Amino acid sequence: MKKMIPVLVAIVLIIIIGGVSFGSMIMERYSYSKERADLNGYFNIAGDEAAIIMQDEVIEDKARVGADGTFYITYDTVSDYFIYTRLYVNEVENTIRYVLPDRILSYNIGESSYMDGGSENLCDYQIAFYDGDTLYIAIDFIRLFVTFDYETFREPNRVQIYTAYGERQVAEVAKETQVRYQGGVKSEILKDVSAGEQLIVLDQMETWSKVKTTDGFIGYVENKKLGETETITPSFVNNSSMYGDLEFTGISKDYKINLGWHQVSGSGGNGTLSEVTANTKGLNTISPTWFHLTGNEGNIVSYASQDYVNNAHAMGLEVWALADDFTEDVDRFAIFSSSAARANLIQNLMREVLNYGIDGVNIDFEKINEETGKHFVEFIRELSIECRKNGIVLSVDNYPVSGGAIWYNRREQGVYADYVIVMGYDEHWGSGGTAGSVSSIDYVEEGIKNTLEYVPAEKLINGIPFYTRIWKTTGTEVVGESVGMQAAAAFVADNAIQTQWQDTECQYYGEIQKGDTLYQVWLENYDSVKVKLDVMRTYDLAGVAEWKLGLETPDVWELIADYCAN
Repeated sequence: MKKMIPVLVAIVLIIIIGGVSFGSMIMERYSYSKERADLNGYFNIAGDEAAIIMQDEVIEDKARVGADGTFYITYDTVSDYFIYTRLYVNEVENTIRYVLPDRILSYNIGESSYMDGGSENLCDYQIAFYDGDTLYIAIDFIRLFVTFDYETFREPNRVQIYTAYGERQVAEVAKETQVRYQGGVKSEILKDVSAGEQLIVLDQMETWSKVKTTDGFIGYVENKKLGETETITPSFVNNSSMYGDLEFTGISKDYKINLGWHQVSGSGGNGTLSEVTANTKGLNTISPTWFHLTGNEGNIVSYASQDYVNNAHAMGLEVWALADDFTEDVDRFAIFSSSAARANLIQNLMREVLNYGIDGVNIDFEKINEETGKHFVEFIRELSIECRKNGIVLSVDNYPVSGGAIWYNRREQGVYADYVIVMGYDEHWGSGGTAGSVSSIDYVEEGIKNTLEYVPAEKLINGIPFYTRIWKTTGTEVVGESVGMQAAAAFVADNAIQTQWQDTECQYYGEIQKGDTLYQVWLENYDSVKVKLDVMRTYDLAGVAEWKLGLETPDVWELIADYCAN
């Protein structure tokens, strides 16, 4: 028996040690970790950077904290989440501008005051600064232009921003606990929360809920530590902005616009007014191509004629004079990126418009590249002030959105211009390398639909072609010759070409082989115009424009007049 005692003691000790180890394992598995997260690492910030919690998400963009505690956000953040690209930054002149309905706000980057028209407004912070190529703008300055709520926090630096509110689920903490990085007792602690503290419940799962604290930490809390959830709808604390709620009033006619472009290549062309309008019906607006850019200082060549304006008015036509950028020897970037050149161009246009009693200006700048885009849009904004002051209609011509050139910023045009015209043609063009329709019905409809995403229907006019192209393909060379409706019909008749209606394009198509050259034509005529107008009627647009007067067959005017009357 004595020999058995040591054995029994050993067994008991083994059992005790094993029990302690097993208990330790159980405790280790189910006990709550006290490890705290690196909060700068959690928000991915360092130094004077600050995290941005936009609504209920930590976004990749970072804010900055100035020496005086002012929080700054980047221009890209402003553009993406607040006022798109309306806050115009000119890197050449180191300025920021914001165009109001009747005046311009301007600011020199690096200063603490801005000009509101002719008045200087002093801020108690530096409004904006560059860090390398990145522009930072004080969040309080942005708040002058748009309604949103924000709250800043330190250690770590972060800013919670709400640009909109909707219903949200909230719950009070029932018992003191922690918000953890992930759902699990071993996850790192983001923040201690006390009983009675309210949390936003983002996602409620079986045992844990994804929550956000009022100071911007997004993590997880055990459901047993939360009280009942309730639904609330917050409202803005900052419910107004100094400049953001101003109304951009404009001119809106109480009839459908029926605009015909009149190509005037020189002063002598003004004498063809009666000729190009002889067969028209329902035409109420004419747009002579009178103004052309010259030089790089905002100067123009003008073919404006008082007799033309008087005669047009006597015929019941408004005159919306067209300004184009087809001159090859001008530097568009130099013109539109210069505040002085823009102002000079606006002054020159308005001088002609007011001197001759012209009713509107039609901007047809088709060669704006991406680099110049934002400066061109600023020109439209600034021009709109003078047009609004003087009761002048401002219209802007655009490619279909599907054709690219998004830098024309149709959204801003839809705010500042009275009418936006989509040029529903040149689907295939003379030097494009591919034969095809000038204006198939799908191309027309897509152009309208895509533009309506940015421009309201009551401001949108669709342009239709009075021309087609005769395509000649010899080997790999493809050339398109632009001709009017009558000339195209004559070509088909003279060559005994059999045409067939194409449901895809909603046009008559014909072709003929002559030697080693293939001739093709997609006709614009009465039937193709009718289909286009039917589509336009479906979208209840503001009207129709035609390029160009004199190329049409007389029968299309009955269709256009009927469209505008209904």
